[in-house]
Amino acid sequence: MKKNVIIILIDGARLDRVEKSKIFNILRSQSNYFRQTITPAPYTTAALHALFSGCYGYRTGTNSYWLSLNFQNNRFKSLVTYLKDDGFHTCGDGHSKLILANHGFDEFHVHDETNTDLVNHHSKLLENMAMQNKQGKNFLLYLTYSSIHTGIMNQVLKKYNNFSKEYFQNREKNEKVYDSLFQNAESYFEKIFALIQNLRLHENSIILVTSDHGISVGEKIGERAYGAFCYDYTIKTFAYYMSSDFEPKEIQEQVQHIDFMPTILDQLNIELDENFNSLDGVSLIPLINGKPFDEKIAYTETGNPLKSNSPPKKPNTKSVRMSKWKLIFNEYNNTKELYDLENDPDENNNLAGTGLKIEDLLFIELKKHDQN
Repeated sequence: MKKNVIIILIDGARLDRVEKSKIFNILRSQSNYFRQTITPAPYTTAALHALFSGCYGYRTGTNSYWLSLNFQNNRFKSLVTYLKDDGFHTCGDGHSKLILANHGFDEFHVHDETNTDLVNHHSKLLENMAMQNKQGKNFLLYLTYSSIHTGIMNQVLKKYNNFSKEYFQNREKNEKVYDSLFQNAESYFEKIFALIQNLRLHENSIILVTSDHGISVGEKIGERAYGAFCYDYTIKTFAYYMSSDFEPKEIQEQVQHIDFMPTILDQLNIELDENFNSLDGVSLIPLINGKPFDEKIAYTETGNPLKSNSPPKKPNTKSVRMSKWKLIFNEYNNTKELYDLENDPDENNNLAGTGLKIEDLLFIELKKHDQN
C-alpha cells in the first residue's frame, strides 16, 4: 500500500511562536522542517487553494476573497482529485465550505468554530481513517485548527479597525492575546499528534503540518491581523513534512506552499495529468534528499482594504521574495518597498529608489506574474 496523507493546518500560527514552542519542536526533531515557507496569499481561502492545487491563485481563479468558489477544476487538478483517482478516500474538515470549494472531497465536514471541541472532533476523524486504512483503503485527511482565527476575529477584528490607535499603541496587550490563543493551539496539537502516534499513522503516512499565514500583533499600522500587507510576519510561515522515508532535517532554503502538492505526488509516484494545466510549484524531494536545488523567487498577492470595511475585488498589493531580498509593490498608490531581509528582517528600512539593481530585477519578476 501507498502511504496515507494527513495535512493539518494551524490557521494563523506565527513562525516566531512555532520556533519557540516545545510542542512543535518535538515534531521538528522528527520532520523535514521548512522554516522559510512563503504563502502565495496571507489569508486562508487563497492560501489553501494554492496549497492543494500547486498553483498561484491568479491562474486558478481564486486570488481574491470574493473568488473562493471559483476554483477552476476543469483546468487545474487538485491534490484531492489526484488521490481520489488513485483510490484514496478523501476527507476534509474546516470552519467553512469556502476554504476548499470545488476540490472534490468524498466528505467535507464543517465545524462550528465557536462551539466545536476540535480535539474530540478531529480525533474521531483520525480514528475513522485509521479504521478504513486497516481495511486496505488509503486516505487523505485534511484538518483545520481554526481557533486562533476565531479568537482573533472576536478579540481583534470585531473590536478594532486597521488604523485603531488603541490597538497599535498596545503591542504588549496584543502579544498576550495572541500568545493565549497560540498556547491553546499547542495543547490541541500535542493531543492530536499523540493520537496519530498511538494509531501508528505516523508509520504509514505523509504528515504535513503548516500554517496558511501569520497574524499581526501590531507591527505595522494599517494591518491589525492579516490580509492587508505582504510583510514577513504574515507571509513567511513554516511547514513540517514528516515521512518514514526521509531522515529529519532543518531546511533553510525558501520554499512555497505551492511546492507541497507536487512533493506529495512525487513521493507517491503519481504522475501529473497532462490533460490539465501545468503546476507553478516544484517537488521538494530533491531538496529533502540533499540534491542541488535552485531556490525559486516566491510571489505573494493580497487585497489591502485601505479604509474600507471589505477587501477589494482584485489584489492590489504584491510582493516577490528571495531569502535575502523582498520587493513589495502597492498598486493602489503605485509605490514600491525594497527590503534587505538579511540585515533588516523586520522590514523597517525601505531601500526602494536608492539605485540598487536588485530592485529592477525583482520588479521584472513581479511584472511577469502580472502578465500571466
